Amino acid sequence: MTNELLALFEYYEKEKGIKRHTMVEALETALLSASRKSIGPAREMRIHIDPEKGDIRALATLVVKDRVEDPYDEIDIFTARRLKPGIDVDEELEVDITPANFGRIAAQTAKQTMMQRLRQAEKEMIYDEFKDRAGDIVSGTVRRFERGDVFVDLGKFEGVMHQRERVSTEEYNVGDRVRAYVVAVENGARGPEIVLSRSHPNFVRRLFESEVSEIADRTVEIRSLAREAGYRTKIAVYSADEKVDPVGACVGLRGARVKNIVRELNNEKVDIIRWSDDIKAFVQEALKPAEIKSIAIDEENQSLTVRVDEEELSKAIGRRGQNARLTARLVGWDVQVKKDESAHEAFEAQVAGAASAIAEGAGIEAEVAEGLVRGGLNSIEMIASGVDEVDIADVLEIDVEDARAILKKVTDAAGDDAEEAAPVAEAAPATEAVSEEATPETEEAS
Repeated sequence: MTNELLALFEYYEKEKGIKRHTMVEALETALLSASRKSIGPAREMRIHIDPEKGDIRALATLVVKDRVEDPYDEIDIFTARRLKPGIDVDEELEVDITPANFGRIAAQTAKQTMMQRLRQAEKEMIYDEFKDRAGDIVSGTVRRFERGDVFVDLGKFEGVMHQRERVSTEEYNVGDRVRAYVVAVENGARGPEIVLSRSHPNFVRRLFESEVSEIADRTVEIRSLAREAGYRTKIAVYSADEKVDPVGACVGLRGARVKNIVRELNNEKVDIIRWSDDIKAFVQEALKPAEIKSIAIDEENQSLTVRVDEEELSKAIGRRGQNARLTARLVGWDVQVKKDESAHEAFEAQVAGAASAIAEGAGIEAEVAEGLVRGGLNSIEMIASGVDEVDIADVLEIDVEDARAILKKVTDAAGDDAEEAAPVAEAAPATEAVSEEATPETEEAS
C-alpha cells in the first residue's frame, strides 16, 4: 500500500499539478469514512498519512476509565498507563487503533472515494487557474466530439467549444491544433467548465491585439467590431496620434498583419475601416466599395436611410444583406439601403408634363397622352408633323380607326395653333405697305 500510494501521489503531482497535501487531505477524509466500517465509531477518530513515507495510521482520542463501559470511547487505566505512564482517570489519551489489515481493507474501500475527491480537487484547481483567463486566447488539440460540441485538450485541462460557439464553415478533426477564445470559466454543479469559442467577435479583437503592436500599446484603438463568423468581419479603428494611420497599422507592410489574421480565421473576409465621429462619413466608409448618393439621418430613432444607384445596390446590401447588416451593427444605428429614385422621379415628372400638354392641347384622355409620350411622341408638333395612324396604333396597341381619330384631334390642335400664329405674320407686310404708300404723299408735301 505504501509504494502504491506514493506512486499515486507522484503521478498526480507531476501529471495533473495537484499538490501533495491536497491529495493527503482528500485521502485522509476518504479513509476516515472507510475506517468507521472496519474499526468502528471510535471517539474523535482521525487518519494520519505521512506524505513522504506513505504510512497510514488510525488514531482515536479515548477517555481513561477505571472500568470500560464503551470500548469505542474509553480505555482502561492499566492499558493507558502502559502507553503513557502517570496518566489519571478521566484524562484523554490519543491511541493508535490501526488494525493489522487496515492498509489492504482501507485501500480497497477508499480508492473510489479518494479518486472522486481528487477529481474535485483537480476541478477546483482548474477554476482557480482559469477564472481570470476569460477573454484570453488559448491553444489546444481537438480531443473528441459529443453531440456537436468539440472538446479541446489544453494540456492539464480540457475546454469545450459548444456547437453555438463553432464557426459553421469550419470542420474539425481529432488531433487538429486550434486556437480559441475563452468565453467564460463556469463553476457549475458538475465542476468548472472552460467555455471556448471561435465565432465570438472578441476572438478577432484579441487576434488584432496580438498581431498589431500599435493596438497592444493603445496607440490604435478598436472602436467597434461586427462579425458574422466564417464570412465577414468589419472592424473600425482610430488613433488619436495624427502621425499614425490606424488602417495602415492594422494592414501591415504588404498586408502581412491582416493576412496572418485572415489565415487564422480560415480566409474570413476582414474589412478594416477608419472610425469617424461624423456618422455620414463613417457609414460611407463602412459600406465601401459601394458609391453612396445620399444619406438621410433620423437622430431621434437613430436610423439612417442610404440611397445608392441601382447598379450599386447589390454592393451596398452585400450577399444576403451581409454588408448592410454588419454596417448597422458597426455604427450602432439602424441602416436602410434603398435605390436612389431621384433620376427616375425627374424623368416621371417630364413624362407627366409632356402628357399633360398633349392632353390639354388636343383634348384627348390623359392616359392616351401618357402612352404617346412613353412611346416617344412627346409633343403635338412631333405627332402632327410626321406620324400616321399606324404608328399611333402600334404605340398605343389600339385599332387603326381609333388611332386615326386621335391623330385627327392632334392634327386639328396643331392646325389651330398655326392659324393663331398666322395673323401676326400678316400684320407686318400691311404695315410696310402703308408706309410705302405714305412715302409719295410725304414727298409731295415737301
